[in-house]
Amino acid sequence: MERIRRSWTSWRGTAIEPLIQDSLRRMEGLPEGTSAIGGYWTRTNHPEIDLIGADGEPIAKKITMVGSVKWLENRPFDDHDLRELIVRQAQVPGADTSTPLYAVSRSGCGVEGVRHVTPEDLLEVWR
Repeated sequence: MERIRRSWTSWRGTAIEPLIQDSLRRMEGLPEGTSAIGGYWTRTNHPEIDLIGADGEPIAKKITMVGSVKWLENRPFDDHDLRELIVRQAQVPGADTSTPLYAVSRSGCGVEGVRHVTPEDLLEVWR
């Protein structure tokens, strides 16, 4: 148990992102046409994006959302995170500045321009 606690920060994203993606798939109010949610990365892992919404899978015709997961205990999604997400959004084929941005954050969201999804929002879809 102590080894898990010590190394939690190095693998928490890998552990939580699939659960977040499953929860978002069940959530109402996603951008119109969203029927698939997953991650996106290239062979070089640049960019690597936590959340991509699309109109289908495995090949999407339309990207409906781009998002970031910040599952930190002590820091909200902030301006730095937003700037990083906007840069990554521009690197996704089929996404543009009109593609909605999402921030899934355990510790809040301190910026405008993204739809913030809270842990409570994620739990609610399973009730």
